Amino acid sequence: MKTILFILQKEFLQIFRNKTMLPLIFVLPVVQLLILVNAATFEIKSIHLSVVNDDHSPASRELISRFEGSPFFRVVSYDPSVKVAEQQIMGNHADMILNIPAGFEQQIVTTHAADLQLLINAIDGMAAGLYQVYAGNIISDFQQDYFTRLFDGQAPRLPVQVTHRFWFNPNLNYSIYMLPGILMILVTIIGMFLTAINIVREKESGTIEQINVTPIKKYQFILGKMIPFLIIALFELSFGLLIGRIFFSLPVEGSLGLLYLFAFIYLLIALGLGLFLSAISSTQQQVMFTVFFFLLMFILMSGLFTPIDSMPQWAKMINVINPFQYFMTVLRMVLLKGSGLADLMHEFVAMSIYAAVAMSLAVWRYRKTAG
Repeated sequence: MKTILFILQKEFLQIFRNKTMLPLIFVLPVVQLLILVNAATFEIKSIHLSVVNDDHSPASRELISRFEGSPFFRVVSYDPSVKVAEQQIMGNHADMILNIPAGFEQQIVTTHAADLQLLINAIDGMAAGLYQVYAGNIISDFQQDYFTRLFDGQAPRLPVQVTHRFWFNPNLNYSIYMLPGILMILVTIIGMFLTAINIVREKESGTIEQINVTPIKKYQFILGKMIPFLIIALFELSFGLLIGRIFFSLPVEGSLGLLYLFAFIYLLIALGLGLFLSAISSTQQQVMFTVFFFLLMFILMSGLFTPIDSMPQWAKMINVINPFQYFMTVLRMVLLKGSGLADLMHEFVAMSIYAAVAMSLAVWRYRKTAG
């Protein structure tokens, strides 16, 4: 135990003397949480709309005013024809065209129905779907209000009326959905990336050879390398939760003890993978490319940006070995839904097995030799 304490003392001194590593540990969390949580979002807040109004009636002007008053749309041009408006989309100045044909109001009055055309830039399919939903809601509200006035308050009602209630995120605040994902990346960088870089740096400087010729046992060396970054990563998680609570009103619906239990298991995975990758790498450049490959693939498939259920079946099968997606699920379910251990038993078992495998690989691959 005394030997491990000496190694820990040496590691903490080495970490805090490193001017490159300190900003990664203490500045990176603030930058990630305050900037990325607001920047990395799929919320549509400004849809550029081009309007073609061939009707010039009170009804068409009212419909246009509803789009102008919406917080999601910004009318960028009023064009004389669809062909001219299409140039706005081609030049990336507009995202959608609202085409109101001649006779729009007359059709509503005489047939109680009218034609409208929406031309949407669908390069980004997800955004295009949201454009259509937002526009459809505005048109539906306009139709209901207009018919109410047209029939003196006796507007025909739809046979089925749908009311909805949002659970766990009633205000649809996208920041609290993204924040757990940014926390996951933050903890991973500390656990996997910095651990791997730290050991390979010692290989390049030759100090690890001096350690290898000492009577230090393999488990003492591995624990001495793991514990500092485990402590720092848990501190970063706590710091991130505090920032999320203060600046983004992050809810903590579940047990913090359960969250830290899963964080501990996840860090065993990240630290084990970091030690393993550092053992098979000889230079910092090699380990950086290797870690970057796994980080990029695992993060993109973790469910941070796209739902896992939307992935093809072969991707879901590959994702079984992705530890990021398990911890991502745990963070969101504990913080936002208040889930308990019984609800997360699948993730608990999977992460425990993964941690055992990752640590076994790290211990197996590290060879305490003088060369």
